Amino acid sequence: MARRPLPRILSNGSAQLARSRELARTAADSATDVLHPLITLTRGLRRLASAGRRKWADTPKDRRGPLLFLVASVILVVALVPYGPLLAVITLMAAAAWHGRDRTPPDPDGPDETQVQRLKSLYEALVPYFSAAEDPEPVYSHGGDWAKALTSYDFDASGRVTRLVIDYPAYFTDGEPESRARVEQLLTAKSGRGREYHFDWDEEGNQLTVTVLAPLPTDVAAQRFVTAPGETVLGFTDPTEVQRTLPLTYGEERHDTPPVVWRTGLRSTEPHLLALGQPGSGTSTLLRSVALQALQYGDVVIVEGGGTGEYACLTGRDGVLAVECALAGALTSLEWVAHETERRLVAVNRARQAGDPPPADTRRPLWVLLDRPSALAHVAAAEGHQDPQSLLQVPLRHGRAVGVTVVVAEQFDNADALSEPVRQHTRARVVLGPATAVQLEQYLGARPQTTPVTQVPPGRGYARLGTGPVLRLQVPATPDPYDDATSDAHRQAVLDLLPPRTTPADGEVEAEVPPKHLTKDPEPLTDGKSPAEPVAEPDPEPAPQRTPVPTLDQPDPVPAKASAVAETS
Repeated sequence: MARRPLPRILSNGSAQLARSRELARTAADSATDVLHPLITLTRGLRRLASAGRRKWADTPKDRRGPLLFLVASVILVVALVPYGPLLAVITLMAAAAWHGRDRTPPDPDGPDETQVQRLKSLYEALVPYFSAAEDPEPVYSHGGDWAKALTSYDFDASGRVTRLVIDYPAYFTDGEPESRARVEQLLTAKSGRGREYHFDWDEEGNQLTVTVLAPLPTDVAAQRFVTAPGETVLGFTDPTEVQRTLPLTYGEERHDTPPVVWRTGLRSTEPHLLALGQPGSGTSTLLRSVALQALQYGDVVIVEGGGTGEYACLTGRDGVLAVECALAGALTSLEWVAHETERRLVAVNRARQAGDPPPADTRRPLWVLLDRPSALAHVAAAEGHQDPQSLLQVPLRHGRAVGVTVVVAEQFDNADALSEPVRQHTRARVVLGPATAVQLEQYLGARPQTTPVTQVPPGRGYARLGTGPVLRLQVPATPDPYDDATSDAHRQAVLDLLPPRTTPADGEVEAEVPPKHLTKDPEPLTDGKSPAEPVAEPDPEPAPQRTPVPTLDQPDPVPAKASAVAETS
């Protein structure tokens, strides 16, 4: 259905309001400049009147009569003297102008002694990096003029640098990451540890701008984000890095926050995601956040290798096909995902050859979320089964064309156990928790423009989508609602986003009307047992269908490719 155009007042309202504010601000500034003498005189008269009232209040009552007689005598003499009233008015205006002047102390023209000493220390520390013996007129030399090199600077209330612009010589190798890293490490140590700095290298102008970054918000709870189908919010970043903002709720307030949006689908260049981090860094939180967003438009299969029950709240929910923790269920679910990917490929190919649109059951997105697959790989090797990651080869290579998305979360200690297809096809990367610059470059493929710190809150890290820049990232708080350590506000936020429970945990189907896009709602695999095969019912309108997950003890009697041929023939 075609979208109606927004009304003119809604589409152009923000621009008109901004233009009106600018005009009002300009008119106010012009009026202030014109009426500045009158404002000064009025302020002076008010201060003189206040001083007179205080003098009258401080005068004892027995002396107020003589004081009034003295004031009246002065007024009478002034009135009788030639040009007395005029001189009195001029004197009063001069006194009012003097008392009404702006008494705000002017800002210092330059840094104070403490700030000068800090700038000199930074300058002397940069001399070995920005100087050369062959330079006839070196800007950087021991005991040189620091003002020529450090052209702009800002300090906070504690006297530490918040912004610094450094001019460096043209022969410095600013195109080499190693040379940049040495200078950035030095500036971080000299400017104050415990803060994150952003380094902007202007190679054309030979300038380096160092800026202290504000901490990212950590109180953003899980909520419905204003996104289009195929867009997933991984977290939030700095406003200078992205050109888009989302309206978010902070308790009872709403603010516009810049997000890190990951786009999936047919035209995505980064169709699959890999998240790495230390234990407790928030990788499971990221997967829960992705799952809640994916359930708005598609189906989800979850495989948890840790066995800690982090995704028990999703069991039996509408759109959740399986939540597996055991090896048998994980192998069954991933094998079904591989067959489902092949079935979709065959169906889409036959539809294209016939000149028809893709079938409806191939357009519904399917998400496969794996948390710590290396733990299942060790169990599979001990029991003589195949590695569950080997079943991801088909979804990783061909899933983008048929709406299958794979998200893998693993810890740094077991990153070497990831299979080659997972490493090769997960072009969207997220690293959470404390990490060194070497680790970030190893897993993200590039160094960030900021300095990583050792103490970070859960869900804090970096993200890189394909060949894009490395962005700071803060994952929205999406904890396990069944965890006792979760706050009530965050628990309720997650519970409000969960789909309705259509299948109980014991596997018995409730007597509810199935959704329109299903012929029969399948039972999720929670204990590795086989659900009953659904019976397709005729539907007057084609709608996307969910295919049940087979089990190892009851294999699918019809291969995926053969079933696809039978459906399209």
